[in-house]
Amino acid sequence: MARTIDQQIATTQAKLARLKTRQKASETRRKIIVGAIVTNAALKDPKIARWMAATLRKNATRDVDQKELVGLLDELDQAAAKADPA
Repeated sequence: MARTIDQQIATTQAKLARLKTRQKASETRRKIIVGAIVTNAALKDPKIARWMAATLRKNATRDVDQKELVGLLDELDQAAAKADPA
């Protein structure tokens, strides 16, 4: 028995929704991987640490985001200070 046009549309829309979900998951994974790599590099390199701390302070404007980043920013500041002979 042939499917109706409405059934075909529903099937196609469901497939599109699954593909969009997969795409979103892939983008999220990519962001996590890049974030982990850059964070690791920043904690080892004072120049990257300074850049990352400044970038996060400039771009994380929501209170909830700023609160989440407090510990990381402290670590980055400590890593950046390693290059400064004080």
